[in-house]
Amino acid sequence: MGEADLTGGPAFTQKLSLALALLLLMAYGLGMLYSLKTHRELFAAAERGEAGEVLLPIGIAVVTLILVTVVVALVSEVFVESVQQAALAFGMTPAFVGFIVVALVGGAAEMGSALSAARKNRLDMSVGIALGSASQIALFVAPFLVLMSYALGPHPMDLQFWPGAVVMMLIATMAAALVTSSGRSTWFVGVFVLMVYLVFAMTPYLLPPRAQ
Repeated sequence: MGEADLTGGPAFTQKLSLALALLLLMAYGLGMLYSLKTHRELFAAAERGEAGEVLLPIGIAVVTLILVTVVVALVSEVFVESVQQAALAFGMTPAFVGFIVVALVGGAAEMGSALSAARKNRLDMSVGIALGSASQIALFVAPFLVLMSYALGPHPMDLQFWPGAVVMMLIATMAAALVTSSGRSTWFVGVFVLMVYLVFAMTPYLLPPRAQ
């Protein structure tokens, strides 16, 4: 088994990444079908607007979402160019920029919505926004980029992460499960989550992946 791994490593990784990308996209599509169609009543509590809130018609909401998406894409292009220069100036590693800086800026809208829901004591909505954003990255954005790399990129992407990233994702998943399992939260739980995140931030900043 070791010889087979050594002789067919890169080809096997590409094929496995492509197959996993297709499966993850299928899981994401089925999840959307589950939450929006077949079991929509389970998410009805999160859909009800509070008193005094103005709900936009579906047509205006879709157009607004498309326009905001285009603007965010343009701003992201400018941001990527700027952050590369800032990373060199401040001594940031590529791993730190990718895992922390880009993630923070890219998720600013979701974090703002989650903080707003938390201030209104809507823990279910706040956690749902945070976990929903992470699930969207894992089940849709990452596999979609893998598929698009075959058509647009100079080389196909794969889903092979350095071991440290895999360990951090596993710990983050376990921490999220522990925090959300009780359905309640306190300030110390928030401190615990922030400490875990700071550990993750220090790791790529001080110890970048060996490949880099």
